Parts: sequence; C-alpha cells; structure tokens
Amino acid sequence: MDEPATDTGGGLIRLRMDVQYNGTGFHGWARQPAVRTVQAALEQGLSTVLRGDVELTVAGRTDAGVHATGQVVHVDVPAMVWAEQGPKLLRRLRGVLPPDIAVRAVTEAHPAFDARFGALARHYVYRLTDDPAGPSPLRRADTAAWPRRLDAAAMDLAAALLLGQNDFAAYCRRREGATTIRTLLRLTAARHLEDDGSQTVRIDASADAFCHSMVRSLVGGLIAVGEGRRPLDWPASLLSRTERSSEVPVAPAHGLTLVAVDYPPDADLAARTEVTRARRA
Repeated sequence: MDEPATDTGGGLIRLRMDVQYNGTGFHGWARQPAVRTVQAALEQGLSTVLRGDVELTVAGRTDAGVHATGQVVHVDVPAMVWAEQGPKLLRRLRGVLPPDIAVRAVTEAHPAFDARFGALARHYVYRLTDDPAGPSPLRRADTAAWPRRLDAAAMDLAAALLLGQNDFAAYCRRREGATTIRTLLRLTAARHLEDDGSQTVRIDASADAFCHSMVRSLVGGLIAVGEGRRPLDWPASLLSRTERSSEVPVAPAHGLTLVAVDYPPDADLAARTEVTRARRA
C-alpha cells in the first residue's frame, strides 16, 4: 500500500523493515510466477508469522542476482497484530525466512512514510576485481571478476563527467511510460582494500533514483574507459542519446549491492512523496 496508513483507533500501523539478502538465488526482487523472488519469499515469511496476507512496498526493485545490505520496505499491519507480534517479530522471522534473506530491523514508521516514493537517494556499490587470481573466496558472491587490467583513476575521471541531472536514456532499459531523467549525486571509482584483505575496484553510485539496469550500464561504460578502449569523455557523450545505447555493456549483476536508502525527516515525508510521484520533466 502506497497511501498513508491509518494510525488511529486500532486501524493500520505502517512498519519500516530494513532487509538484507544475497541475490544469487533469486530472480530479482519483484514477485513473478514460477520463479523464486525476494518479495515472494519475504511476503510468505511475514504472512506466516502475522497469520494474514501482506503486501510489501520496496525502496528499489533489484534485478536478478543483485544483492542488498540496505534495502528498505514498508508494510501496513493491523495495530493489534503489531502490538502482539512486535517484540518477537525479528526472532520469529528468522525462523521462517530462507538463509539468504535477513530482516535486520522492524520499526513503527510515520503514517506518511513510503519506502519507494519517500526516498531521497539510493546508494549502490559495485565491486569487481582484475586480480588474475579472481575474487577472494569470501567475496566471490558479490564481486565480479574482470579479465583485463583496469585504470581506476581514468574511470573516476570519466565518472565525474556524468554527475547531475541528465537524461540517462543511453544507460537504461526503457519501460513504457517511465522517465529516464535522473539526478546522479555520486559516481566514483577507486581501488579498495576489502575487510578480508582482497583488492577490488569499487564503484560507488548514488542518485535520487535509478532506472532499470542504469547502475550496471554506468559501470559498463566506465569499464570501457578503464580498459583504454574509450576516451574519458565517452560515457558523458552518450547523454545526448534518447534511446538505450547498444555500445554500452551491462556489467554482471552479482557485483552490485544496494547498500543504503536515505529518507527525509518525518515532517517532510508527505511533501517528498508528492514531489517524487510527479513525473520528472
């Protein structure tokens, strides 16, 4: 449900849930028939615990194979159910959810909180390694192996030219009726020492929202620069395109992780939702 929840007289309570998942075994977030998805698995687990049907609204739909450490969803539940189940909900969910999904927190949200339309920014990290040995065994699930040496400094310079509000049609798989205008707040590339001691090339991407396959396409464009196949200004030159560019490779899904979603203070939630719902022009 996207409309504000009713918070009076034993009606509905809107809950915010902070979710993590390993996307390897899922066909993306969105519920689909006959395939395993994060939404379907999480809704099934919640329905079992709460003894009733639930429908989740998510901050950002991730594609097949994409992971999340900072995904956010909201769900509306009867106030009486929340009062009864709230103190034990996390532990009970742990018992019914598959091991590749974890709910890290459940909190009562402002009635106007909307996980999707209330978000100010989504933050992603893409990891890849050009080490001839490939990814560390502990990072193999979320790090893409790359067969050629990459110039991370050149990738970072090219990334800076893409910042701001632009039409990213060249980097998006178009969906009917959806705009491809986005405000790219951050895009950086640098060599990074991971916690396990492995070296990766890490791309950090933040925007008000991302269209379908946009992050992986941006990474693909930067990789072309990093390999020396394209000049520094090539990724930015594609912003003049009005359709998806076949020249832009799409980086492998498993290197991508949604790490955080930002929201405004409660007093500004309703206004933010109204602005986001309006089509970007």
